[in-house]
Amino acid sequence: MTVLVVTGTDTGIGKTVFSAGLAGALGAHYWKPIQAGVDPEGDKESVAALSGLPASRILPEAYRLATPASPHLAARIDGVEISLDRLALPQVDGPLVVEGAGGLMVPISESLLMIDLFAHWRQPVILCARTGLGTINHSLLSIEALRGRGVQVAGIAFIGDPHAENERIVPLLGDVPVLGRLPLLAPLGPETLARAFAAHINLP
Repeated sequence: MTVLVVTGTDTGIGKTVFSAGLAGALGAHYWKPIQAGVDPEGDKESVAALSGLPASRILPEAYRLATPASPHLAARIDGVEISLDRLALPQVDGPLVVEGAGGLMVPISESLLMIDLFAHWRQPVILCARTGLGTINHSLLSIEALRGRGVQVAGIAFIGDPHAENERIVPLLGDVPVLGRLPLLAPLGPETLARAFAAHINLP
């Protein structure tokens, strides 16, 4: 089973759209282990709408929390205790795309960060990053944090409008493969996403 974990340098980066494009391109299963905030829907529903995958390949979350907040806070408010045992990677036939919640240092519980979960899984991570101001610092810090925990960085994918220098210097200084840049899409739908992903993203 091939596993690719998708994370971002921050929340709101666009990693759900990237995950949908990646899962669709690979014909993979998609899993978001922890969803915090489901009004009007969660990321699983967005990926189902954008990826073109059959419903059987969109796996249910291990934790589906109502409160839109950091997982540790959402779980506390919702009266749920998050257990590492329930966060084991599901066994599927073929590729599995796993989407993290928020950025790397988002707490899952009082003693577990999202990056700790990635280190526990020991699977390669794709880092999604903005193209604009601030991305150099956020991206290099994220790469350094992943390496510090022994997590393989499969590559960095930029999302947004073109910025040639940021797209050049981050992979150079971070010594990571650049997978390309996914442009902002309007309209955003399964067809436009599939075309853009095929045209702009080089899969690892």
